[in-house]
Amino acid sequence: CVEPYTYSAAADCGCVSCVSSGVAAGPRLNNNQLYKFSYTTEVLLNKARGSKEGSTGSRISCEVDVNLVWRDPNNDDEQLVQLAVNSAGKNNILEGTTTEGLLGKTNSAAVTKPFFLHLRNGKTKAFYSYWKEPAIIKNLKRGLASLLQVQLHTGKVIENDVSGRCLIEYKAVKGQITRTKRLETCRTAETGFTTHSKVLGVSRKSSSVTVFKLDDGFIHSAVAEETHWVSVNARRSTAAKVLSRQTLTLIGTEAGPLEAAGKDAAGVVKSTDDKLAAVGIVAEKVKPKCKSCPSLFEHWQAEQKRLEPTGLAKAAAPRSFLALIQSIRKASKEEILKVLKSASKTSLPQVVDAVTSSQTVASLDAMLQFLNFTDAKGFVLQERFLYACGFASHPNERMLQVLLDISKGKIGSTDIKESVVIIMGALVHKLCQKGQCNVPTVVEVKKMILEVPYSTEDDSEVQMYLLALKNSLLPEAIPIFTKYAESKLGAYSTIALTALQRYDVGLITSEVKEAVNRVYHQNLRIYEKNVRAAAADVILSSNPSYMETKNLLLSIGHLPREMNKYMLSKIQDILRFNMPASKILRQVMKDMISQNYDRFSKVGSSSSFSGFMAQSSDVTSTYSLDILYSGSGILRRSNMNIFGASKGAVLHGLQVAIEAQGLESLIAATPDEGEEDLESFAGMSALLFDIQLRPVTFFKGYSDLMSKMFSMSGEPMNVVKGLILLSDHSEVIQLQSGLKASAEFQGGLAIDISGGMEISLWYRESKTSVNNRGALVFTGNITVDMDFLKTGVEVSFETEASLDFITTVQFSEYPFLVCMQMDKTTFPVSDFVTTYEGLPSGKNIVSRKSNKFLIPGSEFPLHQENSDMCKKVFDSSW
Repeated sequence: CVEPYTYSAAADCGCVSCVSSGVAAGPRLNNNQLYKFSYTTEVLLNKARGSKEGSTGSRISCEVDVNLVWRDPNNDDEQLVQLAVNSAGKNNILEGTTTEGLLGKTNSAAVTKPFFLHLRNGKTKAFYSYWKEPAIIKNLKRGLASLLQVQLHTGKVIENDVSGRCLIEYKAVKGQITRTKRLETCRTAETGFTTHSKVLGVSRKSSSVTVFKLDDGFIHSAVAEETHWVSVNARRSTAAKVLSRQTLTLIGTEAGPLEAAGKDAAGVVKSTDDKLAAVGIVAEKVKPKCKSCPSLFEHWQAEQKRLEPTGLAKAAAPRSFLALIQSIRKASKEEILKVLKSASKTSLPQVVDAVTSSQTVASLDAMLQFLNFTDAKGFVLQERFLYACGFASHPNERMLQVLLDISKGKIGSTDIKESVVIIMGALVHKLCQKGQCNVPTVVEVKKMILEVPYSTEDDSEVQMYLLALKNSLLPEAIPIFTKYAESKLGAYSTIALTALQRYDVGLITSEVKEAVNRVYHQNLRIYEKNVRAAAADVILSSNPSYMETKNLLLSIGHLPREMNKYMLSKIQDILRFNMPASKILRQVMKDMISQNYDRFSKVGSSSSFSGFMAQSSDVTSTYSLDILYSGSGILRRSNMNIFGASKGAVLHGLQVAIEAQGLESLIAATPDEGEEDLESFAGMSALLFDIQLRPVTFFKGYSDLMSKMFSMSGEPMNVVKGLILLSDHSEVIQLQSGLKASAEFQGGLAIDISGGMEISLWYRESKTSVNNRGALVFTGNITVDMDFLKTGVEVSFETEASLDFITTVQFSEYPFLVCMQMDKTTFPVSDFVTTYEGLPSGKNIVSRKSNKFLIPGSEFPLHQENSDMCKKVFDSSW
């Protein structure tokens, strides 16, 4: 009988026992004897730390008759065993139905059909059943048969059973044998996918132990217990547990059929029933059926209101986004196109996010048919498609080939052309992480992005391919970045230097360090301040030597005023925050020539500061703010970074860099050295979850500056907006009982990053702002679907947050006043646990628990000088 765990129902079944005579490799059955066993298997689902009382699941209990059918005359340890489940026909208390009423006529009939197990030396050689039997029934029989596979001596061995081909460790002690299955070694035909990032990824921990008790060489009982924990790395409390138990107990023996004659086991099986076949002991795939599931279009109609732009800051948006992705993954190209064509103009970008993020053949084909890259008017949807490709959790070669084909064709927008190439670099990196660096398409794209910077003189093209290389993180690109780090063009140098900082320190050779030091110390030519600051970042993050560090310290005092202050602040931040370079800095600073009052008392408004956003056992989140001004008081570079670290891995969650140049003429100021001929420019560059996005330009050229200055509305310019699939994990957990647990864990983020720059000549004030709005949802769903009964647990976590970074500069007097603010609002955090059971009849039981609390808002601390300056700014504004 089958029952949801929360009910009590009974059914009878049969049993298996074995006899040993002499020295046996495995248990042996006696001829002319029927062994009767009681058999129970149950599976429980719950949150990771939940009690048994709060679990959902099911139990199968029955009796099984087992007898020896044939034995090899030359080997007592080669046996053919028949197993038969008894059908009791008792009523099941669920709605008063019989077992047949619950399982269905087909399943009920299949359960009672005998099946055969061919054992050699205690190991399965063949498993015989009927091809036409329902897969779920065959798998349950395989799970039962696998309990008869045991060796009587201690040792390690590779075995095939229902779980796949696994490493097994046996330990035999005084009538008891413990079998430990190393589940991480099991190989099956069913494969899933997961997010490569350890910070955003999902972890599974599993154990499987079976204890056999023997009585005079017979199997008296076998108790198997396996547990699987699946959790989100960034928040391990968002985790679910699967507990599976099997119990096989001898209840008696009686006279049974005589052993059959035959040359081999296969011939004996065929003579018994020619419809029986060797179907394999490893569990087969089971296609889930859903008779009441809504179609993709119906699902979209129910979710579309939550995906309108006005709701993107709410947790309902990423939750609907994740649910829609699951529906899209089951849909055909035609069904997906129907949704794309019916979506409103305002919700369509979010649909593009979901369709692209689903990463199926049908979804990619639908997007290619829907988008027309030759039409510049489709810019928004095209870029949303490209960004979703860049954030893909498990991209394949075909996705990269699609972008390569687009890049070779006609593209209506130059911005889209740039995004295509930049995102191709990101996909190259992800595919190389998966071990696919040598597949044909990756090889072709690598060749293209590595060679083009040398083959074109178009500034915008060179910059585009450098950004693609920055995303690719190819070791072969390091010499290219080293060359461009010393470029005359500041834009090239900045990209190259920030790219070098992303590489593992072990790849930064002495040649690279020498080039970067030449840039910082201006050995060959004069460089812009922001370029030198980027070079200093590379030096300090690449295990600098004693002399490199000393020369860098000695330079303070001989730099332009604001850069003196910036470098001093950078050194102090490294020491205060105990960064890797702090040890060598302390050694150098023992020398009074390197550290003295004159050098460490430089004044200015530029600064560098790092701090903790959050610290927990799961993840540590840090932020850093670097601000560099020109000597005239106008912002030169603003760089905000957020990092997440978990399990020894680091994720660059966010970087928003604002750069401005050539604005001194607005206030009749003198440009700094090396910046006299720079064109007026302001723009923003964003890096999100390790992916460099296409830079955004606020204005370029004096005429563009003046026109935009007089038309400035004060509204920030959008940098990136949309829905991102952060985490994506899907796997089928094969249980030893023969049942399968499907685990689906996803993380979704609705994000809106915007930035702006305002300059008021009347009030002699400038203001830059970076506004970050987001809603985050992680869901984990584990289900066991037996066709006739479905049970599951869903664990989820959600939050909505806002983070603003504002810099106000008043240059009406000198020294000018600078105030930086980094604020987070009060935001809610919610955890949910839902358990459910469902029958084909439509009866469902759902239990939902939640825990909600608020994280108070705050202004992130910066250095004391900033606090003092902010008081003056606000006082003067008042």
